[in-house]
Amino acid sequence: MVEVLPLLLATASLVIAAGAEALHLRRVRAVAPLAFGPSGKPSVTARLAAPLRILAIPTLVWGLLTLLLLPPAAHRSTPKETEPADRQHLLLVLDVSPSMRLHDAGPGGKESRMQRARAVIDSVFARIATDRLHTSVVAVYNGAKPVVQETRDLEVIHNILGDLPMHYAFQSGKTRLLDGLASAVEISKPWPRKSATLVLVSDGDSVPPTGMPKMPPSIGGVLVIGVGDPLKGTFIDGRNSRQDGSALRQIATRLGGEYHDANAKLVPTATLGSLGSLKTDDPTERLTRREWALIATAAGAITLAFLPLLLRHFGTSFHPGPPARV
Repeated sequence: MVEVLPLLLATASLVIAAGAEALHLRRVRAVAPLAFGPSGKPSVTARLAAPLRILAIPTLVWGLLTLLLLPPAAHRSTPKETEPADRQHLLLVLDVSPSMRLHDAGPGGKESRMQRARAVIDSVFARIATDRLHTSVVAVYNGAKPVVQETRDLEVIHNILGDLPMHYAFQSGKTRLLDGLASAVEISKPWPRKSATLVLVSDGDSVPPTGMPKMPPSIGGVLVIGVGDPLKGTFIDGRNSRQDGSALRQIATRLGGEYHDANAKLVPTATLGSLGSLKTDDPTERLTRREWALIATAAGAITLAFLPLLLRHFGTSFHPGPPARV
């Protein structure tokens, strides 16, 4: 009813308006020399008046009837809880090893790798639609630990990506990124198909030839983000640590995803748009039937209100009678 009735009445008003304009055109032609001068030719504004009225009337009718039939909407300051079947998920696997605290990241090489990771993730959140997005974070070092699951509070994510020393929660050792991926797989298994995007942020790790976890149907896209200087290394624990781009690219390839070196450049919007649940925050995608009805009502009403004024001042250049006194 909400969709069909306004459309039917708008179509009927379109037919009636077109018939009325055709009748009005016949009458105008009879007195054209009086209205437009000896030539009888109307101005451009007068010629456009009829098509504009024919379009504005059904547009206004559709908008008003749609607003009348739609249920009332209440705007709340707190976001409405999303049903589990409609949720979009961001599954963040974050490398929290001590090497992520080395200061060789960013365009100037002055940021720590964890600070660069926070800047990159903040830029991702700034460009995606977060009204239905639920974020889960898995910390990985010498093992993996889920930190938070399905949160909508971005401040929680900012705190995790800040100076929180999560590497103290693990035993010292080598970084095992595959453990973090395996933990992320277990978390995402119950979610609906292609409702989640897996994002891995790390400075690299050796990748064994076997043991790569298989992504469940819920994972619709994988993005591997590398931080840290990929060329010049920094010594830590007796070894030269730098971003291992080849290892991260290999992980992305084996998972069927994409790899991006974010040491100097943020993740492109085109890359975000190609990932499963990370829909970019396009205002046109958020317009519902209510917003379109408001736009149609405003456009139709403004056209019908200002059209007489345009015809009064620009309808004709013919002004009979003696010239007005200065």
